[in-house]
Amino acid sequence: MTTPTLAARVEAVSSVTASPWPTFWIACIAVFLVSIDSTVLFAAFGALSAAFPAATPADLSWVLNAYTVVYATMLIPAGGLADAHGRKRVFLFGVTLFLAASAACGMADSVPLLIAARVVQALGAALLTPASLSIILDAFPKEKRAVAVSLWGAVGGLAAAIGPSLGTAIVDHLGWPWAFYINLPLGAVSLYFGALRLREARVEGKKARIDLVGMLLLIVAVGAIAMAITQLDSPRWSRLELGALAATSAIAFAAFIAWARTSAAPLVDLALFQNRTYSAVNLATLAFGTAFAMMFFAFFSYMTRIWHFSLPLAGIAVTPGPLMVVPTAIVAGRIAARIGHRPILVVGSLVYAASGLWLLLVPGVEPAYATHWLPGLFLSGIGVGMVLPSLSGAAVAGLPQAQYAVGSAVNQATRQLGAVLGVAVTVLLVGHAQLTRADFIPLYGMHVALALVTGALCLAVKTRPVAR
Repeated sequence: MTTPTLAARVEAVSSVTASPWPTFWIACIAVFLVSIDSTVLFAAFGALSAAFPAATPADLSWVLNAYTVVYATMLIPAGGLADAHGRKRVFLFGVTLFLAASAACGMADSVPLLIAARVVQALGAALLTPASLSIILDAFPKEKRAVAVSLWGAVGGLAAAIGPSLGTAIVDHLGWPWAFYINLPLGAVSLYFGALRLREARVEGKKARIDLVGMLLLIVAVGAIAMAITQLDSPRWSRLELGALAATSAIAFAAFIAWARTSAAPLVDLALFQNRTYSAVNLATLAFGTAFAMMFFAFFSYMTRIWHFSLPLAGIAVTPGPLMVVPTAIVAGRIAARIGHRPILVVGSLVYAASGLWLLLVPGVEPAYATHWLPGLFLSGIGVGMVLPSLSGAAVAGLPQAQYAVGSAVNQATRQLGAVLGVAVTVLLVGHAQLTRADFIPLYGMHVALALVTGALCLAVKTRPVAR
């Protein structure tokens, strides 16, 4: 029997006694940046329009949508890449890619260059997000992992909450490039300490395959339908061309399904959807993700173009809604642990529908923030806090443990694809130059309808207590 060396003993003791919290914060800084980047750009859309006056709103929508489509499709295999090639390595590479692309976004002098940089930024974000969660799970003992995961999610919620006010102030005072430059100092901190402090971990013997054909088909399917929606009112596109885009989307999606059925390692395992609850929850996630993106985009359009708030004031005015999400999610999670996800999802969907109905009927053209807007904002924050986390939990609740990771990744990707459709519809309805209060009526009508569809689909979720 060999005696351990002094170095081995010190390493063993330090691995037991070392606090996992530095690892948590290093990983969460990068996730914070990815989360804040999405809400900042909703606020910066007007500044981008002013900076690139030759670009139409439909053109600029691809600054948002190109990122979201690539992020959604790459998010599914990214966790497997981290397991196979090393979580620290993939995390640091993702952060590096994200920061380099953020700098390129800020320096872009044309819309095509900005969109190309956003695609690279999406690749970095997709690589670092699941790797960060894996690093955190690996750092904490089993009994503390639930707390760590909850806090990891809360960091994203906090970023979404402060994104509007922080982002609008920065964009208004420093210009739209700083919506991207703000990533650089915090990201550099995560990169530096990540290289020094994080431990490498991988799943031995695991080989990660990237289904490039499946990714390409899904990108074409989602991108073509989003393009068809945003260009519906454009004089540059004929009805025949728009019909061809829609047909291309349908053909690409059919080919994606056919490929997934025959491929040895498909991007999406269609066997997941044999579970009726999982199928219903993902359809609900698509509907809710669409409504959520429509709501967030419309907030800024209404505040700045109907009530003529300044951009920083609009950012502050929007903030109370996102601030309601995190505490609501915590309370809803505790209730779901006792009674199951279905009641939370159905009631939350009704609350979210009520917020859309309020915004449809109450606010007028004269600003009355406290009485006409704030109640609808609070309702939306409560609805989102009840529905979004519970959708994520309900998606995997009925799956075998071996399918948790891929099932969760597909669900998150579905939500991102819903956001693409939401942005496309919002640009179509309220993206034109002469905007009136009446333009928001069909938008909020769709908000209500999609929320009710979400609730109806969630009736298929089995009611049972959720393991903590």
